[in-house]
Amino acid sequence: MFNRRNLSLAAGMAAAVALTAGALIASTARAEPEVAVGSPAPAFTGLDSNGQTISLSDFSGKTVVLEWTNDGCPFVQKHYTSPPANMQTLQADAASNDVVWISVISSAPGRQGYVTGDAANALTITRGAVPAHVVLDPSGDIGRLYGAKTTPHMFVIRDDGVIAYQGAIDSKASSRVSDIATATNYVRDALASVAAGQPVAVASSKPYGCSVKYN
Repeated sequence: MFNRRNLSLAAGMAAAVALTAGALIASTARAEPEVAVGSPAPAFTGLDSNGQTISLSDFSGKTVVLEWTNDGCPFVQKHYTSPPANMQTLQADAASNDVVWISVISSAPGRQGYVTGDAANALTITRGAVPAHVVLDPSGDIGRLYGAKTTPHMFVIRDDGVIAYQGAIDSKASSRVSDIATATNYVRDALASVAAGQPVAVASSKPYGCSVKYN
């Protein structure tokens, strides 16, 4: 039988549950929206690591890959470790097929992964990367526009400007280099399907990695 003390405890627990629920709702409301597969890729303009203005519209008629990256993130390091140089190989294969690969750095100043243009270029050289452009997004505007959640977070945009794939680079959400060999590479498969004019079998997946270091 409840006494006053039990009733007080119950009321306190109910209040705590209500506050927790409210916090969860607020957190969900603040979450960045994902850009849906099959929808037009949001237009953007930004500065690349060479100080040039880059717009998505510059590459109209071409397949584009967007890769959110942060060199301090172990999940990013996994895919840039040489061997097997997984990300570099994807970039090189994309270039050979006239696909435009854009690496995007949305880390805010003072946060992990933030780099200047010169530092970004030096990083590209030291890790043997070959993106067509590295776009610097310290304000996070482009990242939030796409709902980029992790590094890496990948998007494949068809030549008609429609998003064909968004999500993880592959099927094994780990930072272990050894998992690359046995993982299904969603980006490679998506690019192959797009090139063949076929539907992408896995068009969306949950991205994994470090959170994008927004302000």
